[in-house]
Amino acid sequence: MKPTERIRRAVLQRLESARQAGLQQVPKAAPSAEPVKAPASAAEASASAESPAPRLHTSALFEVSGAVNEDEVVANAPTLKVLEQQVASCTRCAELAQTRTQTVFGVGDPAAQLCFLGEAPGADEDRLGEPFVGRAGKLLTDIIEKGMRLRREDVYILNILKCRPPGNRNPLPTEAENCEPFLLQQFELIRPQFICCLGAVAAQNLLQTTTSIGKLRGRVHDWRGMGVVCTYHPAYLLRNPAAKVQAWEDIQLLMETIDQEDSDECAG
Repeated sequence: MKPTERIRRAVLQRLESARQAGLQQVPKAAPSAEPVKAPASAAEASASAESPAPRLHTSALFEVSGAVNEDEVVANAPTLKVLEQQVASCTRCAELAQTRTQTVFGVGDPAAQLCFLGEAPGADEDRLGEPFVGRAGKLLTDIIEKGMRLRREDVYILNILKCRPPGNRNPLPTEAENCEPFLLQQFELIRPQFICCLGAVAAQNLLQTTTSIGKLRGRVHDWRGMGVVCTYHPAYLLRNPAAKVQAWEDIQLLMETIDQEDSDECAG
């Protein structure tokens, strides 16, 4: 499919999603003083990969523009289903849009108290369209069900990126930025009380830091009123079984924090 045709189809799909969301009129976009940047070259992408860990820009947290134009359609989705449709038609990251099998939006209870946040889909996730379904996903399920005594379907699982990076590389800063509005809208719609960041990429993006996961774990962070516990990614635990002891300590901290919050609510 030619690039122009792919863009045309994506715009039509996004406009339809906006129509389903209740938008009756398409306002004109305000003129921009900055020229549109061309897609990064291979050299620029390589240089970006060597940059510090990608960081989300929370200055626009939950403030995605309701304006819809032919170039950028990011309507405030009233439901996760509408938002998922918008994600499925996204082509902001040209490389990811061309190499993905499908987008991987998220799975679980749409009103979950607890969300697990990873970095990006892998090969199994790209094939099946669901996050954490491979070996790492099996370990995460064991942590949730056997460790926390919860059902996987009672939490919500999502990633920083909705597309698989080629070769399972880490997300580039521009890719994390492009996916940010979708991620923030997911949290706005789910409104969890707690988030468990799985691995450095997820933790550093969410908390806007370059601090190592080893220093981020072991305590509860506050992110927009939500309690955040950081721990090692299940894939890392499969490669380094000794770290499971520390990961279990983090999960215990998470459970204690949730229990304390529930107790406080009951007492109140």
